[in-house]
Formats: sequence, C-alpha cells, structure tokens
Amino acid sequence: MLFDFDGPICRLFPRGSSRPLAEELRRLVAAFGLEDALTGAERTGKDPHLVLRAVHQAAARADVRRGFEDVDFGQLVGALEAAVTEGELTAVRVAWPTPNADEFIGRLAERGLCLAVVTNNSPHAAGCYLRERGLEGHFKAIHGRTADPGLMKPHPDVVRRALESLGLPPQDAVMIGDTPTDLEAATEAGVGFIGYGRNEAKRKLLRDAGAKVVLGAYAPLIEGMG
Repeated sequence: MLFDFDGPICRLFPRGSSRPLAEELRRLVAAFGLEDALTGAERTGKDPHLVLRAVHQAAARADVRRGFEDVDFGQLVGALEAAVTEGELTAVRVAWPTPNADEFIGRLAERGLCLAVVTNNSPHAAGCYLRERGLEGHFKAIHGRTADPGLMKPHPDVVRRALESLGLPPQDAVMIGDTPTDLEAATEAGVGFIGYGRNEAKRKLLRDAGAKVVLGAYAPLIEGMG
C-alpha cells in the first residue's frame, strides 16, 4: 500500500497555512527578477509547490533563459527547494492527523502489508511526522520530492521508486491519494488507486478525474477489518 502524505496521512498545512511559505518563495523569485515566470495561481495562490514547479519549468525554456542570461536558475531552484523543505519541516510539528489514519496504518501493518510513502513533500518532513506519531516503523520506505521538481507527481517517478524499493510489481500495489495528480501518477506507474477526500468537493474532483473508488473516511475500512 502506497500512501500520499499530505491528505491521506495528515493535513500538513491546514486552513491555508501554506500561504506564508508560498509568499516567501515569491519573494525569492522576485529577488532574482523573475516575477514574469509566474502566472495565475503561481502569483497569488497558497501552494508553494506551484511556485517551485513554475520556476523549474521556466528554467527549461530557452526563451526565458535568453531574457535572463545573468540569472543562475540552478541556484534559484535550489534556494526555493531549501525554503520549501524548511517550511514543511516546520509544518509537521503542528500538522493535523487525518482522522483514523494512524489506526488504519497500524492495522495494515499488523496484517503484513508493505507500506510506503509516495509524496511531493520532502521525505525528511514525512519521516519527521511519522516518527513523532510513532508510525515510522510501519513503513518500509519513504519516498518524496527530489532535487528535480520536474519529477514531482503527476510524474510517476516517486511511485516507481517506491515499487523498486519494495521489490513489488505494479499490479501488487495500490496507492491512496487525494488529488487528480496522485491518480495520474498511479495510473502511469500501473498501480491501483484509491481516492481519499476529506470533503465532498475533493471527492468530486477525484471522481471527475476518473477515480473508481473514493473514500471519505477510514473508519468503515477499520470496522471491516474486525
């Protein structure tokens, strides 16, 4: 069983608390004179991953690089990555546990299932949260964001790394995720998918994206385990 981290295991940035981190990243981008690399939600949204991904994509575009020959894109992407990781490590200290997730993970481990985390967050942040909750021992592997933001989900890289580390073929694994990008990564990697949505709006997004099974809570699954 492969778990996305933020959502299925905890709420890392509840109540929009990721916005200050996204603003910090935008200030870094502005300091490098690259505000024009951000558009739409990247300029105003609360998701720092959108900013990180946008700058990485801009760095790969020849037309952008021609206009900013003096910009060290590698340095900027590295600075953004470091800031995101630091922000996530801070956030895990006050993250909200997903209801019944701890018990569900424990029950799966008791039954002998191999568990792994597959996340766009820092693997260090995920590991820190799991240690604090006494859950780390249930997981065989924790795979997260690398130095290459282009490999973040929906790219299947993190799912494929987890399968390799567990020694599992795709058909023997199922992923629990809470976003359409999770579904896309799982589908591309050839693993089954179970959607988790804490509210109806999130569940509808998953169903509309093509998820066949979408949960709103773990409690019924736990009850079914006896």
